[in-house]
Amino acid sequence: MELHLAPMEGVVNARMRALITAVGGIDRCITEFVRVSDQLLPPRVFHRLCPELDHGGLTPSGVPVYIQLLGGEPGPMAENAARAASLGAPGIDTNFGCPAKCVNRHRGGSVLLDEPELLYQIIKSMRGAVPDNIPVTAKIRLGFKDSSRLHEIVSAISEAGANALTIHARTKEDGYKPPAHWQLLAQVHELTTIPIIANGEVWSPEDYSRCKDQSRCEHVMLGRGLLARPDLALEIKSQLRGEDYQRHDWRAIMNLVEALFEDSLMNCAPRHVGGPIKQWLGYLRREYPEAQQLFERIKRLNTPADLSAAISEHRSHLAMAA
Repeated sequence: MELHLAPMEGVVNARMRALITAVGGIDRCITEFVRVSDQLLPPRVFHRLCPELDHGGLTPSGVPVYIQLLGGEPGPMAENAARAASLGAPGIDTNFGCPAKCVNRHRGGSVLLDEPELLYQIIKSMRGAVPDNIPVTAKIRLGFKDSSRLHEIVSAISEAGANALTIHARTKEDGYKPPAHWQLLAQVHELTTIPIIANGEVWSPEDYSRCKDQSRCEHVMLGRGLLARPDLALEIKSQLRGEDYQRHDWRAIMNLVEALFEDSLMNCAPRHVGGPIKQWLGYLRREYPEAQQLFERIKRLNTPADLSAAISEHRSHLAMAA
């Protein structure tokens, strides 16, 4: 059984991958998408989105990071897949799930789900361009407007030679609205022998169990649930082993928040320093009331000095309450 960290665009970058995988329980990461149009991209583009290439394609805690490509032309997708492989990517993932209108207008992401034959050609060309020992995988949704072509889509991607397939159990039209239709994934196992990874609405170990039962998928990709509960993967694996598990309290999570802030101080322009932790607190407040309190305290602050003072004050209150 594997748990993967979802490639959430604009959220799960290299510093977030490092923090989340350091907590433990994650077996694979995927980068934000590399947009492929009609040309071979220079190595710096891949290194910018996947700085882990400088370290064997692994996060600091040793979790492999696949490079994700997004595009609609088989030739350029194959060329860029080969380049990513030559740069040391442990695997190449393909984005056929992005619902963003700006991406779909330019023939990328989930709009391609209405063209199973094109999906076949893209994966076939990528698989032929990448060494056999490097996996080529794909991520899809149930369909564009509905799930009526799901079996065609899965068959096309499988027959083209993909090594695994992640299915976000909603259509493009569904967006991110609950529920995730896990039960529809159970039907596709008869179509292929490649691993199917379920994705969508797994916020707790109980959700994982329901997802596994309904989808018949052993492997699951975690996105928002893992950002809201950074130790969710650890808890899921502990329960599967029948072990007792003590959830990380806010003090432990606050260590991660502060680490993210320190990274932002070093790597972000001063006016953008607060952006990453405000964004993460937006997820964490679902599970931790203290995250909401800190968010309210800093949401209107912009300077590094003001943000640092507010975070220190929050930490002092935690110490006094202990």
